[in-house]
Amino acid sequence: MSKPPSIINADISRSVTPELLLGLQGFVAFIDNGADIEAVFDIAAALANHEVSTAAITYLKSHSEIAQLFAEQYIAPTPNLEALLKLPSDSLGFVYASHMRDANLNPEFYRKVELQDDASYLALRMRQTHDIWHTVTGFGIDFAGELGLQAFQLAQNRSPLAVMLIAAITLNMIKMNSDLNPLVRIIQQGYDLGYQAKPFLAQKWEEAWEKPLVDWRKELNVTPLR
Repeated sequence: MSKPPSIINADISRSVTPELLLGLQGFVAFIDNGADIEAVFDIAAALANHEVSTAAITYLKSHSEIAQLFAEQYIAPTPNLEALLKLPSDSLGFVYASHMRDANLNPEFYRKVELQDDASYLALRMRQTHDIWHTVTGFGIDFAGELGLQAFQLAQNRSPLAVMLIAAITLNMIKMNSDLNPLVRIIQQGYDLGYQAKPFLAQKWEEAWEKPLVDWRKELNVTPLR
């Protein structure tokens, strides 16, 4: 026997939390404005305690080196860009700091996360290393580059947030009546690159800033797009 509409509506009301409503608003806002970073954080907050995020973390921890990072809750200090710019020009640290300086980016751009559990650790570590991933993969910070990096993260982390952002960007492109072919290609390229690369989340980048970027890419099996 099916439930009366009033009971169904009550069930829906109980399941729609303030976080989910904020996440939905963030999703719609990101469709309208792909540069709205606060909308991204709202979507991430809505997904944080959902079972799909738990499943993604379980997958990540199936890699022993990532599981060790979770166990340590490894968090590095905020990068000192001026110090990194004194490293050799071929080093990860120099290239990363140059990218941050040239794009006028702040290493602490992200909404702060209170470290409480695996979900909050993952959110904090991914935010802390977001622009390092850009640097190593070679994806830019324009619309296409962000889309490629999200596809990369989907392949690497099974990231629910990446799925939502890819969907929102796609909907924005449809709204703008843009050509979807380049978008689909960059999604495929990003996913393929992430699938073949070794786990980025397992890396303690900040302990080897001086290592040449080309060596990082070789060790992680990353061939940046030309």
